[in-house]
Amino acid sequence: MTFIANAPFLPLPELRRVQQNNWAQQRQHLSGSEFYRRHHPAAPFVFPLDLENIAELPLTDKDMLRTDQSVHPPFGSYLGFPSDRVVRLHRTSGTTGQAMNIALSSADALMQAHIAGRSQSAAGLGPGDIVVHCLNYQLWMGGLTDHLGLESTGALVVPYGSGGSELLIRTILDVGINAISCTPSYPARLEQVIAEHFPELTPRELGLRKGFMGGEAGLDDATFRQRLETVWGMQAMNANYGVSDFLCNFAGQCTDQPDLHFLALDVALPELVDVNTGEPQPWRTGSEGELVLTNLSKECQSLVRFRTGDRVRLTNTDKCQCGRTAPRFRVIGRTDEMIVVRGVNTYPSAVSAAILSCPELNGEYRIRLTHKGPYDRLPLEVELNSNAYASDHLLARLSNDIGQVLRLTVELELLAPGELPRTEGKTKRVIKEYLS
Repeated sequence: MTFIANAPFLPLPELRRVQQNNWAQQRQHLSGSEFYRRHHPAAPFVFPLDLENIAELPLTDKDMLRTDQSVHPPFGSYLGFPSDRVVRLHRTSGTTGQAMNIALSSADALMQAHIAGRSQSAAGLGPGDIVVHCLNYQLWMGGLTDHLGLESTGALVVPYGSGGSELLIRTILDVGINAISCTPSYPARLEQVIAEHFPELTPRELGLRKGFMGGEAGLDDATFRQRLETVWGMQAMNANYGVSDFLCNFAGQCTDQPDLHFLALDVALPELVDVNTGEPQPWRTGSEGELVLTNLSKECQSLVRFRTGDRVRLTNTDKCQCGRTAPRFRVIGRTDEMIVVRGVNTYPSAVSAAILSCPELNGEYRIRLTHKGPYDRLPLEVELNSNAYASDHLLARLSNDIGQVLRLTVELELLAPGELPRTEGKTKRVIKEYLS
C-alpha cells in the first residue's frame, strides 16, 4: 500500500489503476478486522475484488465507531493492526459526542503528512514562506499532522499552537512571518488583541500575506474573503479540509479557483450518497449528497464506506487550470447541523452568507437553540459593525433582509461589537442549550 507523489496531476484512468492496486492490498488487510467480521450490521461479508462494486457493502457511521471503541478501548476492534505497532495517538474534540481515540502507524503518519502537504502546496505555500501554525496541538490531529504537512511544502514552520495571542503578534513582527495557518475565525480574535495591546498597528501592518485556513465554515463566502483581503492584505485559502477519523487533511483549493480539490484519490475512494436513504448518487459535475469515504492505503483503523456527515456538491470533474486532475467540490453543510424552520432546510454556512451580505453587521453570529425542533423561526444573534447603531427600524429591516435570503422567518437579536465570544480554536456557531 502506497501513495503516489504526483497523484493530484495524474490522468484519472491511471489514478483508477493505482486505486485498484491499493484496494487489492487493503481488502486483504481488512479481512482481519474484528469490527468488520463481527460488529457491522451486515457482517460477516466478503470485500469485493473490484472497486466498481464497493457500493454493495453497507455504510459505516460514527455512532458505530463510538460504540465499538467504548466496548473495545482504547482504539476499538476496527484498529485492524497490532497495537504494539501504533506510534501515535490523537483524540477528537468530542463536540458532537464521545471523544474518539485515533491511532496511527509509522506508515500512516508519513502518508497523512504527505497528503496534508498537497493541500497546503496547492494553496500557495512553499519554500521562502515563513508560516506560523496556530491550531491546537493538544491531542487534536490538526495540530501536529498539519504542522508536518506544512513542513513538507518546504516552508519554514513556526509551531505556535493556540492561545497567547499577544505574544504571537510580537513573534510575527520579530521573525518576519508572512503566512498563518489557523481557523477562519481566528483573525477576528487577533484584531481584538491588536486594538487592545498594539493600538499603533493595523492588522495589515503585520505583513501576513497568506492565510491557510480550515476547521470551520465561512471561507466559501466571497464577502468574508474580501474582508480578510481588505483588513489584513491577506489571500485567505481554504487549505485544510479533512475528517479526523478518516484522514486529517485531504482537500484544499488551488490558487486558480475557489473550490476544494479532492487531493487523495490514490489513498482514498470518495462516493456520494443520498442523505436520507444512503443510496449511491452519480459522481459527476453538479451532483450533491453526503460524502462517503473508503481508505485504500491505511494500516490503523481503516474505514470502509464511512459516512462523513458532510453534504457536498461536485462542482467540476475536469482538469483544472492549475494542472490538477483532482475533482473539485464544495461543502454545503453538516447533516447534523441542518436546522429545519417551517419545512425549510438551512445550514450555518448559508446563515453566514446571509449575514455577510448586510453591511451593518460584522459577520459574527450565533444560533441559540433552546429546544429540539421543529422551529417556526430561526433564533439568531448578530453583532453590529462599530459604525452601526441598534434601532427598531434597523432590527426590522435586517430581520426581513436575512429572512428573505434564507427563505424563512428570523428572530433576530442585535448585539454590540465584541459581545459574542471569540475563540482561539474552533468557533461554535450553533448552541444546543437543550443538550447542556
